[in-house]
Amino acid sequence: MTTSVHQLDDGAWVSVNDSREVNVSDLWRLARHDFCPCRLADFLAEGFVEVAPDGADVEARVAGQCIQCGASGVTDWLTLGRVDPETGAFRPVVPESVHVPGRRSRPATPLRR
Repeated sequence: MTTSVHQLDDGAWVSVNDSREVNVSDLWRLARHDFCPCRLADFLAEGFVEVAPDGADVEARVAGQCIQCGASGVTDWLTLGRVDPETGAFRPVVPESVHVPGRRSRPATPLRR
């Protein structure tokens, strides 16, 4: 099944299979990132810069800022959710969970707080 992924409204929304699914202004917790000097960044999403499917995953590079240190810029690829290959239903991730930016990278060891 082919997944259609697009930015809408100047990067304010991500459309998956012609349905608005993810919007900006969420607070994302980022670990193991190069975005700012914070060990665990509280990243406020302000706009989607690039969006793309990666297998069943829907990923994006997101512009925004860390509300802890004030750094602003664009993240590496973040997984926004996953499309069920059988039904085509989109399942978003929970932005408040801890995310590790970077396409297809999985930490070898768990994050220690």
